Amino acid sequence: MAIVIKLDEIMTIRKMSLNELSEKVGITLSNLSIIKNQKSKAIRLSTLDALCKALECTPGDLIKYSEF
Repeated sequence: MAIVIKLDEIMTIRKMSLNELSEKVGITLSNLSIIKNQKSKAIRLSTLDALCKALECTPGDLIKYSEF
């Protein structure tokens, strides 16, 4: 079982850099990078909400469930 965060894909589609997203969301580049590179163990709902607002997407666009 794996939960995959598709932040990199959404950022590419929206043509948004990590620096730009960091400024819009208000979290550090380091923490955003951890989320983007699948290294985070958890994500706060407030962070997910801020990411969705900044990227104009839904949580379902950012999070994917994969059995493999």
